[in-house]
Amino acid sequence: MDRLTPIRLWPAFLSVFITLMLWFVVPNPSGVTPEAWHLLALFIGTIAAIIGKALPIGAIAIIAIMLVAMTGVTNPGKPAAALNDALSGFSNQLIWLIGLSIMLSQSLLKTGLGARIGYGFIALFGKRTLGIAWALTLAETLIAPVTPSNTARGGGIIHPVMRAIAESLGSQPGNSENGSTGRYLALVNYNINPISSAMFITATAPNPLIVTFLTKGTDGVLNMSWGMWAIAALLPAVVSLVLMPLVIWWLYPPAITRTPDAPQFARQKLDALGPLSLAEKITLAVFALLLCLWAGLPALIMGSGWTVNPTSAALIGLSILLISGVLSWDDILKCRGAWDTVVWFAALVMMAEFLSKLGLVSWLAVSVGNTIDHLGLHWGVATLLLVLLYVYAHYFFASTTAHITAMFAAFFAAGLALGAPPALLGLMLAFSSSLMMSLTHYGTGTAPIIFGSGYVTLAEWWKTGLVMSVVNLTVWGIVGAVWWRWLGYW
Repeated sequence: MDRLTPIRLWPAFLSVFITLMLWFVVPNPSGVTPEAWHLLALFIGTIAAIIGKALPIGAIAIIAIMLVAMTGVTNPGKPAAALNDALSGFSNQLIWLIGLSIMLSQSLLKTGLGARIGYGFIALFGKRTLGIAWALTLAETLIAPVTPSNTARGGGIIHPVMRAIAESLGSQPGNSENGSTGRYLALVNYNINPISSAMFITATAPNPLIVTFLTKGTDGVLNMSWGMWAIAALLPAVVSLVLMPLVIWWLYPPAITRTPDAPQFARQKLDALGPLSLAEKITLAVFALLLCLWAGLPALIMGSGWTVNPTSAALIGLSILLISGVLSWDDILKCRGAWDTVVWFAALVMMAEFLSKLGLVSWLAVSVGNTIDHLGLHWGVATLLLVLLYVYAHYFFASTTAHITAMFAAFFAAGLALGAPPALLGLMLAFSSSLMMSLTHYGTGTAPIIFGSGYVTLAEWWKTGLVMSVVNLTVWGIVGAVWWRWLGYW
């Protein structure tokens, strides 16, 4: 072998240094067991390696699983039990729901159905630039429930459609005359992504992890189903999606406001795709079936005996696509994102669960809660402060998963300790976990793809991200809170 797989030495060194310092030098605080403190050392070292991208996240996860097994921090003196603990994340149903959903979403790309949906909306609403923006919004929102990779959805499906439309309008990156039109559409293209990711458990990979944290943090009282999540997000998401293109228009208006030729261009693209193929029809039917099963319609109509577990529903959908030939097993094997997600999610969920079991999360929550409590704030103000700290800490993260895994459980527990209603606090933190993606050009995997197209400068991106974060948090904090109260969630 002539070449070794590269490892980023400084991030790797820093993560190892942090782990060793916490393990051997920093004493465990009063009220924290040595095992919990040592697992925290491994966990923080893992997060540091992920943030610094010392290795691909899946490789880091394998190393983390190995270290948990070999150090025996979860089961001292019992190697076999420690290994079982280290591998326990692979038995989590929600992890497999996301992995299976990513596999399912390959049919959108393979059949061309995703592009057809995007061009279809533009053919209907594309006579004005604002209409194109809302068409892109509708297209992404429609496929969000069945596309748990927000990167694949916003960057792989919607972004090529957006670029094709911009180029058809003569808007090229850096073009002083018409480039602002592409800039506007690119900013809209990206800022749909955080909102659509917040709308469904299956719209972005970390959402099931949040469901796990909410369930464990309330001892099973707050157990969000797919339908409950979608209903809770519905009204604030619609308001955000309507406002977002208008806010970005106010910030960076496009040079071209009327686009009479865009619908014709979209229809030409649709003509090139030809009539709806059998594979696309099967894919549409499977996704309609999945939405019905995930929303709990069989149980609603025929009784609780017809309840279908969401992961089982995903298995049914994938099986139909395999049996019908829409997807082949080779397609599944090549779906690197799905297998990668299963591996790193299994590691992070496992470590987070044992941090909770060993009492570290509750200790951290009490510490954060006591600090805020000493300020003498009302629980409403304290909750707002917690949410703001949680969201704007995302400037320091290049991964929503790393951010959520590192901070969500502790902040949720701290808010509960301060007296915040569990559902209100949990939903605000849950939806904010997606909305915070808007802040930077590295906040999630979709961002580098769209930013890399060259339509938006760094300053324009960050300004838009900050403004949209304020708009979204305001909408979800006010409209959302009233909506959830009306639904009886809190």
